[in-house]
Amino acid sequence: MPEARRVVSIQDSTFRDPCLDPGILASDPLSISQITLTQFRNYEHARLVCDAAPVVITGANGGGKTNLLEALSLLVPGRGLRRSSLGDFQNRASDKPWAVAIELRTDTGPLLIGTGRDCAASCNDEERRLIHIDGKPARGQTILAEHIALAWITPDMDRLLAEGSAARRKFLDRLAFSFDPAHGGRVRAYEKAMRERLHLLREGRADPLWLDALENEMARRAVAIAAARRHMISRLSKAIAESGPVFPRADIDVRGTAEDLLEHQPALLVEDALRAAFARARREDAASGTCATGAHRSDLRVRHRAKNCPADLCSTGEQKALLIAVMLAYVRLLSEHRRMKPLFLLDDIAAHLDDFRRAALFDEILSLGAQAWLTGTDQAPFSRLAPFAQMLQVENGAIFG
Repeated sequence: MPEARRVVSIQDSTFRDPCLDPGILASDPLSISQITLTQFRNYEHARLVCDAAPVVITGANGGGKTNLLEALSLLVPGRGLRRSSLGDFQNRASDKPWAVAIELRTDTGPLLIGTGRDCAASCNDEERRLIHIDGKPARGQTILAEHIALAWITPDMDRLLAEGSAARRKFLDRLAFSFDPAHGGRVRAYEKAMRERLHLLREGRADPLWLDALENEMARRAVAIAAARRHMISRLSKAIAESGPVFPRADIDVRGTAEDLLEHQPALLVEDALRAAFARARREDAASGTCATGAHRSDLRVRHRAKNCPADLCSTGEQKALLIAVMLAYVRLLSEHRRMKPLFLLDDIAAHLDDFRRAALFDEILSLGAQAWLTGTDQAPFSRLAPFAQMLQVENGAIFG
């Protein structure tokens, strides 16, 4: 293993396939040019400088590959690709707060984004992360979505199509958020009103007028959430239909009380129906401690089109292929809708893929022209990408070129 360097710079990579459109890279130049990690997970301090080519990161398990992708996933609102708490990002060997600084190339010039743990809030047993854009503090995370589009596939998502509806619902909401940054606020407002309603019902002495107000808020938000989900499904279904033949076509749909009603009724009538349903369910919800109906019960349904089979009954390999097909369509859709090619994070992506589909995935990544970040334990599965990518190794929180 060569000696580790604090700064890894790879400026001589050739990221052009003669078979690809020669102008594909020039149109949407969003890419990471530099990332600096300080006391983040197992990184004490690391700085990586790179060009716009795909980045392949290999190394033994536990070396820090996923940690690096997780730091990049903080470029968008939320808790990152592992949905971790802010305290989990902290390097346990240091008392200094963790921080991530990233410089991006954009069509308007360099963009500097910094994020880290708010020490003042931590001292008060609160969790809050600070965000700076071009050196100026941002009031909230939502502003990140205005500057950056990002998508990821992780090993945890391999179970997405086989497990319960909650994970699929959150997955769909995250996709919708990339197109409509206000969607996340609607979901949070709905969930807040739902929690307050349940609290009142459990107390058993709720003011009916107060419950009416909360249920009105829930109904209004639920309809907006359902409409955004249905719009996302419509867009994504069209993109999937235009996909190539290598990965299986997925038929996708979202089912839920509000979503189903919106198929046949205008939004105002659906709001009325939901308000009535919430009111009827008060006694039942008070006894169960949950809300029997609402936007939090919806589910993303996925079927393998060629086999006419629900995704949860497909093999592990087929489920991963379906997920990749959906995400590739999503990345293409983001590129068209937002006029910027999103960053694409693929953690341990070679697992459960045969050689044919792995090669097809890499060809698709190159044709997209997006800066992709891929991880794996060995470099051999990425040999098809090697002429066009930046090949790095990670070991114990150190990056090697």
